[in-house]
Amino acid sequence: MKILIAEDDAATRTMLECLTKKWGYAVVSTSDGEEALRLLEAADGPNLALMDWLMPGLEGPEICRRLRSSRSEKDPYRYVILLTVKGEQEHVVRGLEAGADDYVVKPFDPQELKVRLDVGRRIVELQEMLRYNARHDVLTGLLNRRAGLERLEEECARSRREKVPLSVAVLDLDRFKEINDTYGHGGGDEVLRETAQRLRGLVRSYDVTARLGGEEFLLLFPGTSREAAEEICERIRGQFESEAFLSEKVFVTASIGVAGFGGDEDERTLLRRADAALYEAKNGGRNLVRSARCRPE
Repeated sequence: MKILIAEDDAATRTMLECLTKKWGYAVVSTSDGEEALRLLEAADGPNLALMDWLMPGLEGPEICRRLRSSRSEKDPYRYVILLTVKGEQEHVVRGLEAGADDYVVKPFDPQELKVRLDVGRRIVELQEMLRYNARHDVLTGLLNRRAGLERLEEECARSRREKVPLSVAVLDLDRFKEINDTYGHGGGDEVLRETAQRLRGLVRSYDVTARLGGEEFLLLFPGTSREAAEEICERIRGQFESEAFLSEKVFVTASIGVAGFGGDEDERTLLRRADAALYEAKNGGRNLVRSARCRPE
């Protein structure tokens, strides 16, 4: 786990770097408050921070305050321990009110600091697990409906802003109720897990896959025309048709509806057009890919 050491005293900073490296942390360090905030706000920034109260640029409590005010629910949690020579009660309260998670008075005992970091690490790991579970489907490990629709909104905004193509597909497993009736819900769950595994292997690394609910899945193809997305979906359909599920016990087919982003529509309209194309595939006999060829007026 990455840890930020933000301390303007060179001797103390060096000591903290040596200790935390010995304890198994990947260390990033700075002596400047503004740089500390920039590092903590980065998407791949450290999850733990040991931060001096007094630093050039920004003081520790102000960094905590800004960090907490700018954080969204999708951002990883940063656990901050403030280091200071100020031991008075009012300073402890001020630091915690600003958003610090813990507080250590210098000079500190290394073993006490290690224990406090261990606590912080456990809290960060729990926060990461909760954040993951809030955005992922428990059964398949794909993005859940909420997170998938958020990504759809983001990709529509990016496509509109950068004027690049975007295509959306909705995939539905055919006659899934018969699978549940024949093999039980355990068998149905295994088919859904296999579906997710196959989709991960058939789409590109930058495509987005989510479970909308039941046996329905959302596929996002950034930078991809509708025609190219149709080809990808046809490969998916063909693979489902040709390779049996449940250890070669049952063949499962999929119907897929595809829509290309029109540029001046919202994400709900785009998804409705993909849904309409899916129903065309279902009504056309299933095991088909159908496309919404133009945006309705």
